[in-house]
Amino acid sequence: MHLFDTMQNRFVELDLRESGHVSIYACGPTVYDVPHLGHARTALTYDILKRYLQWSGYTVTLVSNITDIDDKIISRSAEEGISEHDLTTTYTKIYIQQLREFGIADPDHRPQATEYVSEMIEIISRLIRQEAAYEIVGSGVYFSVNAFDDYGALVGRTARDLRESAQARITSDEEKEDLLDFALWKAAKPGEPTWESPWGPGRPGWHIECVAMSLDILGDGFDIHGGGTDLAFPHHENERAEAEASGHAFARHWMHSAMLNVNGEKMAKSLGNFRTLGDALKEYGSRSLKLAMLQAHYRSIMELSDETMAGAIGGIERIDAFFRRMRG
Repeated sequence: MHLFDTMQNRFVELDLRESGHVSIYACGPTVYDVPHLGHARTALTYDILKRYLQWSGYTVTLVSNITDIDDKIISRSAEEGISEHDLTTTYTKIYIQQLREFGIADPDHRPQATEYVSEMIEIISRLIRQEAAYEIVGSGVYFSVNAFDDYGALVGRTARDLRESAQARITSDEEKEDLLDFALWKAAKPGEPTWESPWGPGRPGWHIECVAMSLDILGDGFDIHGGGTDLAFPHHENERAEAEASGHAFARHWMHSAMLNVNGEKMAKSLGNFRTLGDALKEYGSRSLKLAMLQAHYRSIMELSDETMAGAIGGIERIDAFFRRMRG
């Protein structure tokens, strides 16, 4: 089987760690709101991939995580006046329920980040010992980009290129050794959830969460790491750097699914074209919505418009009519 490997930017023969078995880690959502159509398209991509591989005779293990500790979660819980746990529990249930209504099968494992904090602390400690991370007292622990030679390779950039393009959008902490260095562990702030660590109370950074979950469940050198194209940098690049700098073999292949446009524009609340999965399911039904998404290649931006959905609805009607004729 051939797979388009994002890191190599070409189709490659699927090189499996274990013959006949494919291990996949697909990044899931940060649960601070209801799922939108972008979440649905990403989940559908890896659901279809798993089904196809199984149809082809492979055994497949699919892991798709839930990020249940993050800056956005902390901010939203403060706005609503509820705990982070109550917020994430509510939106995790809604996410799973709506994916099931959409016809997406549950992954084999759906880990939550807060269940893996001890594993994250272990990886961070190893990075410090390897001199690939350093502590800033009162701030946290940071990954040292300069300690990882091919940082940026996943997106075909050098650290220097990324540093120059980041200068206008990243606020540099003067204590950091490099503009691109990123947080592995964040020191506790008043009102935020915290865990004990060798560097004092705090919470993990985003990227280390997926490293801990993927390696703990799938093991070193798992086959495919996937997610949306918006995650390639910095999230996936930072994951790769953390894992490999700590001495772990990470994903053999990288796969990214494209984003979704609504009526010719990127879906965004500011543009007034934001669509939740729940609203779309009520308006179009799961089968029509799924057909519309499957008509676009997973690496191509999908256009969701009235015309697209009219064509998909008509397509489902023709399929049903054909089925009735075959039965009759």
